[in-house]
Amino acid sequence: MFKTLVIALAGLGLSSLASAQSLVEGEHYKVLNEAVPTQVEEGQIEVVEAFWYGCPHCYNLEDPLNAWVAELPEDVTFYRLPATMGGDWNKHASAFYAAQELGILEATHEDFFDAIHQDGRRLTEEEDVADFFSDYGVSEEEARKALNSFGVKSQVNQAHARMRAYELMGVPALIVDGRYVITPSSAGSLENMPQIASALIEKVRDNGNQ
Repeated sequence: MFKTLVIALAGLGLSSLASAQSLVEGEHYKVLNEAVPTQVEEGQIEVVEAFWYGCPHCYNLEDPLNAWVAELPEDVTFYRLPATMGGDWNKHASAFYAAQELGILEATHEDFFDAIHQDGRRLTEEEDVADFFSDYGVSEEEARKALNSFGVKSQVNQAHARMRAYELMGVPALIVDGRYVITPSSAGSLENMPQIASALIEKVRDNGNQ
């Protein structure tokens, strides 16, 4: 019920955030001193969500963010970046990239969130994650192999490098075009974050910087 309420409230933020012209740098969003190279094709505008599966704010952002992503124009590419701040954060980042490597991420992403925040499961131990993944058409052996693969470890390291480059101290956060960082604090609420991102996408497009 709460997540449904969040979706309803997300629409209310639209009226208060009209366009890029209404945003104030340093108030609604932060501009990085050094832009982070994007990972999208020329002509595309990149939007990244930095998140942690164990974060309740990230969990509550999921539904309004997914609804927003579903309506993004064709010149915008969205992807998720699992936060890496050590301990359980890195274990969950490994689970994210292992699911991606196994081809089950689309099926597991929301359920992994639900298992933690609805069912009270931590999903930080390898055997627990392998058992969880086994419900999605892969064996526990395959899951363990993916969790410990060189590719997954490399992606976790790369995610950590991007977290540092984005100068992030917490999540959730949205990063537009590798330059503009939006947090719940700067946006005023979780619900406003996608709306500010839309305005910044407009700003990038208008400036011809995609």
